[in-house]
Amino acid sequence: MKLLERLDAARARRPVRWVLGLLAGLLVCFAMPPWGWWPLAPIGIGLWGWLLDELDWRGRFAVGAFAGLGWFLPSTMWMWKFTPIGWPVGVAIWFPFILGTASAICPPGPRRYAALAATLIVSEWVRWHAPFGGVPLSMLAMTQARGPLLPVARIGGSLLVSAAVAVFGAGLGAFVFDRNRWGAIAMGGTVLVALLGVIAPAGARTRTITAATVQGGGPQQTRSSATDYSLVIGRHLRASQAIVSPVDLVVWPENVVNVSTYEGSAEQAQLVALAQGLRTTLVAGIVEVRGDPTHFYNAVVAIGPDGRQEDRYDKVRRVPFGEYVPLRNLLDPIARAELPPRDAIPGTGPAILRTRLGRLGVAISWEVFFGRRLRDSMHENADILLNPTNGSSYWLTEVQTQQIASSTLRAVESGRWLLQAAPTGFSAIIDPAGNVVARSSIGEAKVLERRVELRHGRTIASDVGDLPALLLALVLFATAWAANRDGLPTFNPKRSQDRHGVAQP
Repeated sequence: MKLLERLDAARARRPVRWVLGLLAGLLVCFAMPPWGWWPLAPIGIGLWGWLLDELDWRGRFAVGAFAGLGWFLPSTMWMWKFTPIGWPVGVAIWFPFILGTASAICPPGPRRYAALAATLIVSEWVRWHAPFGGVPLSMLAMTQARGPLLPVARIGGSLLVSAAVAVFGAGLGAFVFDRNRWGAIAMGGTVLVALLGVIAPAGARTRTITAATVQGGGPQQTRSSATDYSLVIGRHLRASQAIVSPVDLVVWPENVVNVSTYEGSAEQAQLVALAQGLRTTLVAGIVEVRGDPTHFYNAVVAIGPDGRQEDRYDKVRRVPFGEYVPLRNLLDPIARAELPPRDAIPGTGPAILRTRLGRLGVAISWEVFFGRRLRDSMHENADILLNPTNGSSYWLTEVQTQQIASSTLRAVESGRWLLQAAPTGFSAIIDPAGNVVARSSIGEAKVLERRVELRHGRTIASDVGDLPALLLALVLFATAWAANRDGLPTFNPKRSQDRHGVAQP
């Protein structure tokens, strides 16, 4: 009680609220990969909700913006190597604006906790879709890749996992700080949904196969323009020699083969020979420029055991400022030297490779961060999911560990095994329960080989997508504002007495 009284007294000073808002964001940040201290996320959200009490909308916006700085600046630090100016400017503007707005539209009274949970859910959905088609980095759902709320993904996908974290955290804050019965109900309800996720439909095994992912190894922080791709493909051919036959499926990473034209190339002949030699279905990432100075194609091909190409998938969801430049006409005159010279041509086909082995759901690299891309695979009745990727350009391991977390979420929400293959790490094999049964290290040459399942059947999340989380957000927000009787008070340094006997702002 005395601690709460002291916190209440300290909260009267605006700079203290801002520092505590920053702390709330940092707590959420360090629940993210690569740190992964998942209990910190609900604690941070509970603290955040408490800080919004009896502030006008400007004060609530400031608390949310500071929370956004604490949440995103450290967890996106890898961007500094790509753009030392764009990282602090972009992260310090867009993400704090989103979370500041989420805070500002909450009522300031006891119902603020429910409203904050709702607005955080919507802010996550917005970041999955905008700007530039979505920038889903450092999402709340990622904190649960090794946390107890992971099974929620089977019911409502990654957005419902984010919702579970937000609701539990808001409930924790309401219960601890305000002695609010709603807090206990919110936490209990979240636990119940997680338990339901454990027993929710997860598909069933069709048959078991032997699968391998190939990681050729090599240095991190490389750029495509400075890469000798003959060395890259050579590393992966040598690593593939460690595969123990017979093997049914071999997955190579994204853009290991980088050529002018793939058809008829020496690299195509090498892949064909490998598939024939191993008598396997080989999936490999290719990049073609086809003599075009301004565009390129990023795809994966599936080659059967007889050496015939069985299918091809061209990447649909491109990385903004990595694989294409939004608003290029405006930005080229300003920063042409810092921008990629070519834009990827997006694919239009479904996220599936149709092979004699089965229907292989595929998300190339960045696409695995988007649940809707893998739901597209499930609508095509995928038997297994593949994520050929390339993280060799990145500094630190923030992107790679967040990608493992995203792949884990995709495996659980689809009820499928997922194979992730990267040229320099991380590669991984993940089961439908979200267990990472095999994983490589950064930089090593490694083949991960396991018995995995081809599966059929749908999860609830495969059919309903984001709808449950968005409906929950609507109910929470509408209920919070309908029940609010506190109005919109402005920040007042002359404090009245609260229920603990200490002054309030």
